[in-house]
Amino acid sequence: MIVFGLSDAIKLRKKERRNPIIAEIKVYSPKYGDLLRGRDPLNILKIYEKCGVAGISYITAKEFGGDISTFKTICRESNLPVLRKDFITSRNEIEKTAELEASAILLIIRILKDKTSEFVDYALDHGLETLVEVHTKTDVKIANETKTPMIGINNKDILKLEMDAGNIELTEKLCRFVRDDVVKISESGIMSIKDLKRALKCADAALIGTAFMLAKDTEKIVEAFVEG
Repeated sequence: MIVFGLSDAIKLRKKERRNPIIAEIKVYSPKYGDLLRGRDPLNILKIYEKCGVAGISYITAKEFGGDISTFKTICRESNLPVLRKDFITSRNEIEKTAELEASAILLIIRILKDKTSEFVDYALDHGLETLVEVHTKTDVKIANETKTPMIGINNKDILKLEMDAGNIELTEKLCRFVRDDVVKISESGIMSIKDLKRALKCADAALIGTAFMLAKDTEKIVEAFVEG
């Protein structure tokens, strides 16, 4: 049974003086190719849980090799809050995510635009926390006007399927414009503990997938990031 929502889990990790990380089970990257490399996603889930991450993320979008069946299994098996990442464009997808007993859902301003606020409200009404994703200062302005408990700064351009060379500088640039009462999350481009430390100087948490999935020893690197 999951006691905490994702935002509360992040706050709890901070109190424990551990780096609050949302660890992503990422099947495929348009830039790096197959990230799963024959591994069972549930084995990766157990490694993440063992290392003390704050939450789990899974991309259900077909562009990243995801599928809703695996996501359903992760939600059922995990004792941590689970975030669904996808290009959400309909209320039906929010309802489906809630039915699968996810904890949170990603809503991307660059896709939803002026519909973002109503989608946030709809998700919250269905028991889902929202992570509203921004990439520009204009996005931040829109996000600040919603009721979302979490705002994520994607250091890469999701409209380019994150093929661009994004880095932590965008988090550093945009974090100061995000309103103070939300949990701030730095997403993408965090490949080293040095990157993580930079991100956590201004953000509350980091969402990391590729660095963990590419690692030869996933448990070793995740543990180092959490305790680092």
